[in-house]
Amino acid sequence: MDDRTLDAYLARIGATRADTLVELHERHVAAVPFENLDIHLGEEIVLDEDLLVDKIVNRGRGGFCYELNGAFAALLRALGHDVQLLSAKVFNDGAYGPPFDHLALRVGDALVDVGFGRFSLRPLDLVSRAEQHDPAGVFRVVDTPDKDVDVLFDGEPQYRLELRPRTLDEFRATCWYQQTWPRSPFRRGATCSLPTPTGRITIAGNRLITTNGDEKVVEELDDDALLDAYAKHFGVVLDRVPRLS
Repeated sequence: MDDRTLDAYLARIGATRADTLVELHERHVAAVPFENLDIHLGEEIVLDEDLLVDKIVNRGRGGFCYELNGAFAALLRALGHDVQLLSAKVFNDGAYGPPFDHLALRVGDALVDVGFGRFSLRPLDLVSRAEQHDPAGVFRVVDTPDKDVDVLFDGEPQYRLELRPRTLDEFRATCWYQQTWPRSPFRRGATCSLPTPTGRITIAGNRLITTNGDEKVVEELDDDALLDAYAKHFGVVLDRVPRLS
């Protein structure tokens, strides 16, 4: 990553070169939405580091795990961090998914994950087995018999993390699978989401969902209002509503 791109990326998330890993993580999560819109716009997601960075920095977009953590890894390396890509199996519908179901990052002893949607706002300690209190909730890392680790959020399993380092290329097949398999959770509907200081704001299908503490407000939007909401709340400017045909 050249200096111009590095500075543009930092500006995109409201950060500086002097920020700590914790600050970079918090600012990335707050600025870059978790979204799967390209799948519902019929646009292929290609796991190329330059394309991932361009999508966030120059196109003002977000992405899902492979994109967000893939791009964040490039930013962290450009800032001098030693970053490893890790494969995880997501816990969903009572079972763990396939290998490479999720991409997370390891930086030293920290689990860094800006690409799981509703998750920790700060890095987690991969070494500690105690409860870890984060603004989003309580997390815990648990050893498995196969020497992987399970990551729990408020007592519920989120994913099983394999600690062997991987390369971005190794996630390409599963990234394609997530985009094309009819039963993939990413094909069930378009979503775009960001945390807020008091909760979360999400577009799911044609609904704008705003949570403030325990209060949730759901608004049904027509197509014009939906496009306006993407731009207003996420800075995502679209020329059409993301909708699978």
